[in-house]
Amino acid sequence: MKTIGHILTRYTHFLWALLSPLGIWGVFVIAVLDGAAIGLPMDPFVATYVYKNHSLFWLYTLLASAGSAVGSSILYWIGYAGGEAFLRKRISEERFIKIQSSFDQHEFWAVMFPAMLPPPTPFKLFVLSAAVFEMNFWHFFLAVFAGRFVRFLLLSLLVIKFGPQFVQLIAHHFIWILAAMVIAIAVWAIVYRMREKSTV
Repeated sequence: MKTIGHILTRYTHFLWALLSPLGIWGVFVIAVLDGAAIGLPMDPFVATYVYKNHSLFWLYTLLASAGSAVGSSILYWIGYAGGEAFLRKRISEERFIKIQSSFDQHEFWAVMFPAMLPPPTPFKLFVLSAAVFEMNFWHFFLAVFAGRFVRFLLLSLLVIKFGPQFVQLIAHHFIWILAAMVIAIAVWAIVYRMREKSTV
């Protein structure tokens, strides 16, 4: 475990050294790389940017969200070009049918909800699914941006309130906070749809 921690620490320092010359655009660049399937520790980076400059938390939130949407678009077009066979090779038939059903019923939410959650949520699987099931690209882009915006805005506000020690607790508790938010939004969406149907 100490060896893994040492490697992660050196990896993080290496990334910071690369991003420092980019200034505020560093958070956008790392979000693009993460969204394009490279896999980078987004939440600790966003949290650190926000802690260093509280007044720009809204800008970091926007840049990280936009970067994630741009990076995910690259993966979307890869999936679109690869077609259904590309996705079927990577998941079981049962899971394929389940994901397809969720896209048929609520495609926007099928992308936005996973976009709100940090790892280990397999978000890139939903990106590929959006492409395979031919979700409108701009609806997809907006869903990714909206989900990431909620995620990074909540993260930023918590960092501002609780300070740098919150960054150390992200991996343990942040996913539960976001999961609670997703459940609350899902319940609201269901109730809203039921009310709409009752008025028709």
